[in-house]
Amino acid sequence: MQVYYDNRQEDIEITEETKNLIKKSIAAVLKIEKLDENVEVSVSFVGDEEIRKLNRDYRGVDKSTDVLSFPMDDEFILDNRILGDVIINTKRVMEQAEELGNSNERELSYLTVHSILHLLGYDHMEDEDKKEMREREKLAMMELSIYR
Repeated sequence: MQVYYDNRQEDIEITEETKNLIKKSIAAVLKIEKLDENVEVSVSFVGDEEIRKLNRDYRGVDKSTDVLSFPMDDEFILDNRILGDVIINTKRVMEQAEELGNSNERELSYLTVHSILHLLGYDHMEDEDKKEMREREKLAMMELSIYR
């Protein structure tokens, strides 16, 4: 697995432990989906304003969000399966962690799992799809032994 990191924020220090947590979170999703770990993913850490602009420009929603996922089109597959890009809003990570009584690490892991599932084609627009996606998230978090 190849994970590329881009840190464009100052809310949370991105340490080697943080990067390892992200990688383990990706691996947990791949494991529950019974997929090969021969993948590439780009993970960017950004602030509130940058993710708001990305959300506006790419989704037409002019507001901040916690995470965005940009899947790669299959025609670009080379030796590795290029899953796509994950953009994590670290300010929202901290806010949501505090609201839910979680650690920043748990929230980062959950948002990574959530986003990787989006890259794999899951969504939560319809109730049935949302139920399926939440079940996959729960399985991945159990795989990581990270509970609420």
